[in-house]
Amino acid sequence: MAVTLGEEITLLSLDDESGVARERSSASWAVAGGALLELAMAGRVAVADGRLTVVDASPTGTALLDERLRGLAEWTRGKEPRRVTDWLTKDHSKAVAATVAALCERGLVAEERGRVLGVFPVRRYPEVDGSVERELRARLTSVLYGAEPDARTGGLIALLHAAKLHRLAFPDVPRVRAESRMAQVAEGQWAGDGVREAIRNMQAAMAAVTAATVAAVVI
Repeated sequence: MAVTLGEEITLLSLDDESGVARERSSASWAVAGGALLELAMAGRVAVADGRLTVVDASPTGTALLDERLRGLAEWTRGKEPRRVTDWLTKDHSKAVAATVAALCERGLVAEERGRVLGVFPVRRYPEVDGSVERELRARLTSVLYGAEPDARTGGLIALLHAAKLHRLAFPDVPRVRAESRMAQVAEGQWAGDGVREAIRNMQAAMAAVTAATVAAVVI
């Protein structure tokens, strides 16, 4: 079974040795956005003008995506098209939990439980099988240095760029260089019109929810 965009983002976020999630907040929005973008690419949802509509509720055959699709279908049933930002806010924590569980089931990471200061429970997910992440990073690097992305890799880079997760994707590359190439890919010239529109909406939604999160922390 193919790895989803959300699983790829989560693998990039989790520290291989400690299992601690880096840039947790931004990555969580990107994981939820990844599921939504894949559903758009699969023709299950339409995303336009900052709003989304379920156009085909039939299963995709991928459990993580179908779980999100069922939730979307229920959330939008009988209503006008609803805002992308509202769905991301509603779903991001559930999407992350489901994605981490899927990675554990695949045997790519393992769950470790402990306590901080002997009181506060924590969970970490160190890497068990690094083959998928190595292939992923090789693919991202090839695009960084000029290769044309396929649709999924282009979508992944667009999400990472929108969530400002450049350091997760390219930790050893100067930020300016990484941002420049990622912005170019995020323009979506590799994608059809519907996917390109979905990407633009996802970028706007990511910017909105990230700004709201930062504002809440400051306040």
